[in-house]
Amino acid sequence: MRKIRDILRLRYEAGLAYRGIASALNIGYGTVVDYLNRAERAGLSWPIPEGLMERDLGRLLFPTQTITGQRRFTEPDFPTVCVELKAKGVTKLLLWQEYRQQHADDGYSYAQFCHRYRIWLGCQRRSMRQVHRAGEKLFVDYCGPTMTIVNPDTGECCQAQIFVAVLGASNYTFACASWSQKQADWLQAHVKAFEYFGGVPEIIVPDNLKSAVRKTHRYDPDINPSYQQLASHYQCAIVPARPYRPKDKAKAEVAVQIVERWIMARLRHQTFFTLASLNQAIRELLEDLNHRAFKKLPGTRRSQFEQLDKPALRTLPAQSYRYAHIKKARVHIDYHIEYEKHYYSVPHPLVKQEVEVQATDRTVAIYRYGQRIASHPRSYRQGAHSTCQEHMPHAHRAMQDWSPERFLSWAGDIGPETRALVSCLLQEKRHIEQSYRRVLALLSNAKKYGRERLNSACSRALLIGSPTRSSVESILKQGLDQVPMEAPCDAVQDELSLDHHENVRGEDYYH
Repeated sequence: MRKIRDILRLRYEAGLAYRGIASALNIGYGTVVDYLNRAERAGLSWPIPEGLMERDLGRLLFPTQTITGQRRFTEPDFPTVCVELKAKGVTKLLLWQEYRQQHADDGYSYAQFCHRYRIWLGCQRRSMRQVHRAGEKLFVDYCGPTMTIVNPDTGECCQAQIFVAVLGASNYTFACASWSQKQADWLQAHVKAFEYFGGVPEIIVPDNLKSAVRKTHRYDPDINPSYQQLASHYQCAIVPARPYRPKDKAKAEVAVQIVERWIMARLRHQTFFTLASLNQAIRELLEDLNHRAFKKLPGTRRSQFEQLDKPALRTLPAQSYRYAHIKKARVHIDYHIEYEKHYYSVPHPLVKQEVEVQATDRTVAIYRYGQRIASHPRSYRQGAHSTCQEHMPHAHRAMQDWSPERFLSWAGDIGPETRALVSCLLQEKRHIEQSYRRVLALLSNAKKYGRERLNSACSRALLIGSPTRSSVESILKQGLDQVPMEAPCDAVQDELSLDHHENVRGEDYYH
């Protein structure tokens, strides 16, 4: 119907003949004659009345033909059908049967019912065109296929995962291989991507894999703590795509497809023995991909990156992000937390409290309410303990300081006789630690009786040949330490000697 307007304009305004109109519009002479005759019968002239649509113009020129869009069948209520199908057990066949019961004479067949429903449903879906600002978003994802790496010594084959990152504005693409999709490899791939781009975007848009999102949610996803720490280090935000909404990261989906076709497919016949050699091959083909000219856009990915994204990216921090594994832990009753079967101390008031552990390959830091409360060098000895004296209670700290030298030093501060008696006590047992508690009990008498009396009691115990704790305590209780000795040391020894005791028979008794 569009050419009827041109025919009328050229005939009545330009004054062209029929053949001139046919030649100008590249249509048949008979068509021009037929259209002008129909317009004359319909009372149309030039200019055509304003507001006359092409459909109405067609009805005026061809009144006997069936008007497009008219049907003799009753159209089903497809919005109601769509809602009904969401109920459990409801099928399209059931809904069609109900529809035919209401419209037995003018209803569609089941095949036409399903066909028209699919057309209607397809018209309900809308796809919004996303506009990406320069330096705003970085889309990241993993390829579905993997690359094989062969161990040259054993012949064992391992599958490497291919990480892909693409900038939204320029489509500048990065790819690298890693051993897995676990958290450490996931975060390290981001660090490599930032270094490749030479800057940091404002927003990272990942998928909902476990290394990125701990708990998925349509509105408020729970970001993995280590991933959030990386975002804080690079001063950017993480906005995961909605679950089961690949259009939210359409750039990543297309970039993954391009990497699979233009990099992975070209490397399918090569054999790689190390991860580094695979990454080197990927990097060479990646440069070729980014310098390849667009088919429908001007320039290349590299030129668009230089023009759009590179000036808008944020500057990289002075130090690269170092991966830290973050987990929750509860402080044991011995004021230690366990990480990978090694035990690290925390301040003893935090017993039974929950803390956050951030472990790198070198250090293990422990946080409480965002404040670091302890830090230890990383140890890989399973079952061992890393303990700081500052974290121990005062009594435990004192007990840890126990040693023969320390006990002798304490005793020497009281007096030389006390030191001599403690020396005797430390030599009595097979294991020296068995005497520690007796020595402590002996030295504790200084608080009750005073240092001078304890030293005098030790002196008297040594004189009578009974250098024991019980003897010293007995002397102190009876006050004998304050009574002067009546006999010299040799006489006392003779009196206490058992060789001449009347109850001792002697060796001659047995012959």
